[in-house]
Amino acid sequence: MLRYILLAFTIYFAYRFIVNFLIPVVKTTRQVKKQFDSVREQQAYQQQEQQRHQHQEAKPSPVQKDNKASDNDYLEFEEIK
Repeated sequence: MLRYILLAFTIYFAYRFIVNFLIPVVKTTRQVKKQFDSVREQQAYQQQEQQRHQHQEAKPSPVQKDNKASDNDYLEFEEIK
């Protein structure tokens, strides 16, 4: 009889441990992992956008090419006193 009571207590405490501790820990771990993945994706997207923006700035536009051509036409002078 004592054996069945100890078995019942063991099963009861194991059930309480699983339901009150393990399941919440697993759920929280999954939620935190999803949040980290979301932040990582946002950072990767922002980095790609910055690289794309920097790449576009590095390319000279047709207007800038005309300005460079007009810079070659400029003659430097020294002021004589």
